[in-house]
Amino acid sequence: MTDWMSGLATALATPVLHTSPNSPDKSRSSASLTYRVGFRNRSLSVRSKKSGSSEKTAPKHRFTMASLRGTQQPDLSKKLFKIIKSENHAIGAYEAAARERVGIAQQLSEWGEATEDETISEISDKLGVLLAEIAEQEDLYAQALEDYRGILKQIRNTESSVQPSRDHKAKVSDEIAKLKYKEPQSTKIVVLEQELVRAEAQSLVAEAQLTNITRQKFKEAYDHHFAATIERAEKQIILAKHARRLLNLVDDTPIVPGDVHPTFGEVEAARQVLTDAEDDLRNYELRVEPIQSYSGNLGVGAMPGSTAGATGTTAPESTAYEGTTRSESPSGERQYDNLGAYGGGDQVQPSYPVTEAERPNAANVV
Repeated sequence: MTDWMSGLATALATPVLHTSPNSPDKSRSSASLTYRVGFRNRSLSVRSKKSGSSEKTAPKHRFTMASLRGTQQPDLSKKLFKIIKSENHAIGAYEAAARERVGIAQQLSEWGEATEDETISEISDKLGVLLAEIAEQEDLYAQALEDYRGILKQIRNTESSVQPSRDHKAKVSDEIAKLKYKEPQSTKIVVLEQELVRAEAQSLVAEAQLTNITRQKFKEAYDHHFAATIERAEKQIILAKHARRLLNLVDDTPIVPGDVHPTFGEVEAARQVLTDAEDDLRNYELRVEPIQSYSGNLGVGAMPGSTAGATGTTAPESTAYEGTTRSESPSGERQYDNLGAYGGGDQVQPSYPVTEAERPNAANVV
């Protein structure tokens, strides 16, 4: 019992997570949540210039080594690895859909011009502007999902660092069982039992770290995910409502052969719709119920920090999500910017001393 307590005290006294706070995921630009004012596609027209060229925006190249590293993931992190990989494919689909929608908006405008109907030409062009902005919101949503995915990686990296601790404890237990069966009087059994005591103490620390990080980052990741979903939906609703206003400017009164519709006289009204939509986006502010977090006293090594006079109860904080039009999150800071915290970097150190042969498994992350 004395050896066990001594091993636990040693493990608790040593920080076991080595983090890289300045090493976020490089697969995409992190400039996704920059402050935006008004339309990104601000224009009175989306029609292509008559220059004879029909260039299309090249799709973003999504290089990844995930398919090569997936088979090397520790058992503990394999399931979350698959989620992160699947999210990567989903994000690519959102980006592709946004590009296609922009192309459709331009095609609608060009079709309207080809009808030689002044009203249809004007309204289809303005609708194209709003449709292109709706597509832009889809692209911004994909970028926000990449940040959420980066937070999930912190849990995965922690799982990867805990797996060697479990394997080490199981290995020592198996060696003891084999020796007791083959050589019950072997003096090596005592040495291995002492090693098992240390391994169990280190495993306790690693499992506590895993629980703390998993709960904190799970809440933070999906707070970010759902807040971004709400923001995208609300902005697209704003744009769709203004697009419906444009439809009311089309006079669809039937005419008899030989008659013509009157000249379109709502040009200024159509432009005002775009101006109103731009103003609404500029003034938009995300309002959601904050997600409470009690992880504010998480200290070194993902363990509870020591606070003078602490009674075991801490005031809740809000997990952070900053939308595309907000300059400050509910908690006053952007917690997700530091994706390297608690295992967000490319290299994860194991939660106990390992041999050189065991180290590749401990640091095997994507």
